[in-house]
Amino acid sequence: MAREIVHTDKAPQAIGTYSQAVRCGDTVYLSGQIPLVPDTMELVDGDMEAQVRRVFDNLAAVAGAAGGSLADIAKLNIFLTDLGHFPLVNQVMAEYFHEPYPARAAVGVAALPKGAEVEMDAILVLGG
Repeated sequence: MAREIVHTDKAPQAIGTYSQAVRCGDTVYLSGQIPLVPDTMELVDGDMEAQVRRVFDNLAAVAGAAGGSLADIAKLNIFLTDLGHFPLVNQVMAEYFHEPYPARAAVGVAALPKGAEVEMDAILVLGG
């Protein structure tokens, strides 16, 4: 099966040795997104809600470049430096996703790149 690298200028550029996403057939593996503003590559200004929204917007941009949308996410992984933000993530996620919701994991971590408080990655399944 051929691999296709997915890239968009509407999401932050990779800050390491990885691609924004890789498509293998109808499955797309989205790399982790932190709340970077694509134009500046700096963390979004604002509170935790602003960070969560920026991450969902970044994931949506990469999903769109792959030919899909957030609705095509089968599995979402959420990494938080403070699990106390979990209710806020649920609240914001309800604005971006509709039933049936993707499978999901939320994990507390000690630190994230660039001092971000949230990171998310996802697996999309297209055409279904």
